[in-house]
Amino acid sequence: MVLYGKLRPYLNKVFVPSYEGIASSEFVPIAPHPSLLSPKYLAAYLRTPGFVAYANANTTGSRQPRVRLEALWSVLLPLPPLAEQERIVERLEAFMDRVREARRLRQEAREEAERLWQSVLADTFPRPGSALPPGWRWVRLGEVAYREANFLMPSDYPTKRFRYVGMEHLEAGQWAEPQGVEVSGAEIRSQVVLFRPGLVLYGKLRPYLNKVFVPRYEGVASTEFVPIAPRVDVLSPEYLGAYLRTPHFVDYATANTTGSRQPRTRLDALWSAPIPLPPLAEQERIVERLEALQEKLRALEAAQAQTDETLKRLEQAILERAFRGEL
Repeated sequence: MVLYGKLRPYLNKVFVPSYEGIASSEFVPIAPHPSLLSPKYLAAYLRTPGFVAYANANTTGSRQPRVRLEALWSVLLPLPPLAEQERIVERLEAFMDRVREARRLRQEAREEAERLWQSVLADTFPRPGSALPPGWRWVRLGEVAYREANFLMPSDYPTKRFRYVGMEHLEAGQWAEPQGVEVSGAEIRSQVVLFRPGLVLYGKLRPYLNKVFVPRYEGVASTEFVPIAPRVDVLSPEYLGAYLRTPHFVDYATANTTGSRQPRTRLDALWSAPIPLPPLAEQERIVERLEALQEKLRALEAAQAQTDETLKRLEQAILERAFRGEL
């Protein structure tokens, strides 16, 4: 049997089960005639770019498009003898094994890059309680920064445009500044906090997600962000933003939460958090070094994304060649 996902056919969800079970009714169970058609051959054909394009052109429904069943059953299949179908499937699986291995190696490289970054952060900033280099000192966050909480109800300004950043606009551990979205006040139904350049926005909800950013533009944000204003004579926003992302601080914040289903960092714990404070010049040097490494990691990530796209195109090309008899 082949299970074909009829909902949003561009998602290309097809599989050949090797076990008994039950599935969503969004899957169409197709039983190939065993003397004429191999299930694996059929599944491979249903994944081809040509068939996906055909299915997308033959849907019903706009918000939740589904393949029309009459179009599915009337599609023309290239049908070689069973022995040739099996040969094609074997060749396809051999090629796809190589593609999967390439993807596995790429994922390993991505994970290794993330481990490297976390290691650099951990090594750059002294662990709380450890000895400090000359000129450094331990301070509490509340001694060198304060909460700049300017709240606003955007719905009071329904036609005004706001640049809004929610928790959903940052990935876990993201270093790059989020772009957010531009929306009208009428589209934001809850209270927000204003932010500006020079602040650090710390995501207090589920602190293990490590959502922190240092804005270079003005906007509004979810109240799940705590706007922290560093004392600029002693503390760089970029340095503080980097420290709040370290494994040391994430562990500290995660251990000091309130609420079980939606844990949030306790604000008293946030303001009493120990911060290793070097001179401003040293803070700037540290930030420059971290930014330089991040630039290299972004270049690596871009190369990996290009590899992903290349592998996807390769998969499609292999499928197309298989059903042209070129494998």
